[in-house]
Amino acid sequence: MLATGGYVAVPVGLAAWMCRRPLVVHEQTVRLGLANRTLARVAARVAVSSPSTLELLPPASRATAVVTGNPVRPNLLAGDPRRGVEALGLRGCDPRRPTVYVTGGAQGSQQINSLVVEILPWLLQQANVVHQCGPGDLELLRRQTARLPVEAAGRYFLTGYMGGELPDVLALADVVISRSGAGTIAELTALGKAAVLIPLASSAGNEQAHNARHLADAGAAVALLGEVSAADVQAAATPLLTDPGRRAAMAARARDHGRPDAAERLADVVLAAAHDTP
Repeated sequence: MLATGGYVAVPVGLAAWMCRRPLVVHEQTVRLGLANRTLARVAARVAVSSPSTLELLPPASRATAVVTGNPVRPNLLAGDPRRGVEALGLRGCDPRRPTVYVTGGAQGSQQINSLVVEILPWLLQQANVVHQCGPGDLELLRRQTARLPVEAAGRYFLTGYMGGELPDVLALADVVISRSGAGTIAELTALGKAAVLIPLASSAGNEQAHNARHLADAGAAVALLGEVSAADVQAAATPLLTDPGRRAAMAARARDHGRPDAAERLADVVLAAAHDTP
């Protein structure tokens, strides 16, 4: 059995242990959740996404722990920036400017949308902007951005949702402004993207703030914690947009934390646990 946390995993994981079925626990975040902390004591193997998580494990569990990373969809690693421009119809895209991808996840983020719209005229002076705002805010943002100057409007693409074009959009992006959930962190580091992270304050156990701080401490992202203003976002984005060297250095540090082969590593751990079980 493979358990990735959450309260529903505890009774099922304990049942697997009682029935002498191999249990593999995978921690997706930097912190160790309560469910996985409990199950780690009876697991045949423990897989974690970050080396820093190892020291949070119960001492007896560290001997069986493996750093696998957090799996990402393989197609995300095969994007093409030229296809991204074509898919979005970004005819005004200026190749001399960096491209910023703004996202709050599939449902969008009102907080991120509001912050970005407030600095959008400045942002479009610096960059091309692809803004995935979520379906709920799409019409409001269309009205708010309807009066952008023609030249700037040509470098701005607004959409409620990203579908099959997402890998190409990520390949096109030089800087990402986003939340810092486990999946997002895995994708940004696997791709090596400079990022400004704005954690969701209500995430369980404040895990998004821990994820963001972990990368920021390594110089692999900028983390905006607590109360965040539009001025904070502008200040964080400015050096990344105006200094290609600094942007490239952050992207390289992010890539150092990425594990694009995480799915294969985790599959190997599961198969090893099954093989070792009498």
